[in-house]
Amino acid sequence: MREIVILIPDLEPEQNVLIDVSVNGRKKAVQYRVELITSEEIENSGVDRVTVLKHKIEKRDLGWELVEIGAPGEKGIPLTFRKVISDGLGSSNNSSKEEA
Repeated sequence: MREIVILIPDLEPEQNVLIDVSVNGRKKAVQYRVELITSEEIENSGVDRVTVLKHKIEKRDLGWELVEIGAPGEKGIPLTFRKVISDGLGSSNNSSKEEA
């Protein structure tokens, strides 16, 4: 999938954004989700932050694709995930959550 940059207001963690895109008359619905790995979560894990990131990414719902690991900030590290809801052909991309 090619990328288009769309500036949106800052999101609170665990919120979703739904974007409908039309390319050459074919519509796609794409959903984005931002998750925050908090500083406290990293500190309380007993492991380094890379291991915490790796574990969080491996545990994600496989229907969601990781698109960005944001810069660490005061509150933590934001992770942005994307899922194509419909591909313009009348089908949708639904996946069940991987059992951890």
